[in-house]
Amino acid sequence: MSKKRVLLVAQEIMPYLPESHMSKIGRFLPQKTQESGKEIRVFMPRFGLVNERRNQLHEVIRLSGMNLIIDEIDHPLIIKVASIQQARMQVYFIENEDYFHRKFIFRDKGKKFFSDNDERTIFFSRGVLETVKKLGWAPDLIHTHGWFAGLLSFYVKTVYKDNPLFQHAKIILSLYNDGFDESFVKDYVHKMKMNGVTEEDLAHFNGDDYVSFMKGAMDFADAFIIGDKNVNKELIDYAQNSGKPVLDYQGDENYFEAYNEFYDQIIENN
Repeated sequence: MSKKRVLLVAQEIMPYLPESHMSKIGRFLPQKTQESGKEIRVFMPRFGLVNERRNQLHEVIRLSGMNLIIDEIDHPLIIKVASIQQARMQVYFIENEDYFHRKFIFRDKGKKFFSDNDERTIFFSRGVLETVKKLGWAPDLIHTHGWFAGLLSFYVKTVYKDNPLFQHAKIILSLYNDGFDESFVKDYVHKMKMNGVTEEDLAHFNGDDYVSFMKGAMDFADAFIIGDKNVNKELIDYAQNSGKPVLDYQGDENYFEAYNEFYDQIIENN
């Protein structure tokens, strides 16, 4: 019997970014998932805060070299990789000079929300899927962590829905206490459009704020995990009223077993 394949995509992973509830999950959940007998691939953005030399990142030439068009502009996609030796796992990094070389994550030095955060999350999500295509690796399950990875569900169920690698992939979206009060630029959803995306698909994103963005991403997911304390109540209600499977918050310790049982449940519903 072949191993089940799980693609984990997170906006934060220790030790590459500072310790937080999400970055700890990003670090230890893949390791425990692998130890449970599943095959994994792990992705995160190569934010400028990630120290390339200390963490021994190196470019994967055979995966790099693509250009992604966003708002009619070509953006080169660079793929780097690093290893967490004690976990025996690799982490793939999505990099682009325009979007990720700044020394901040979502806000500048003056705490101002980056005006291109919409394009950055589009680039990241598409970059992950294009890289997985190049790897020729078909995931049974995709698990996203953080709003910045939220558009994976949208693209898998629209642009990539007929691709044999993603045709049968189930998507779990973890909800965190990672909201923001700012808005994306007006009409940002039109930057998401490409072959395979309809106006009806875009209508799921009916606003430019955090809650609207997340609800749109949730519409294309197959299941949800309440991954944090104090998650936006409107999003929890939306998940619970969706008719889709929901795993309640499991706490900071020993959540791995519950997560992996949930993985099996969702995969088996294929």
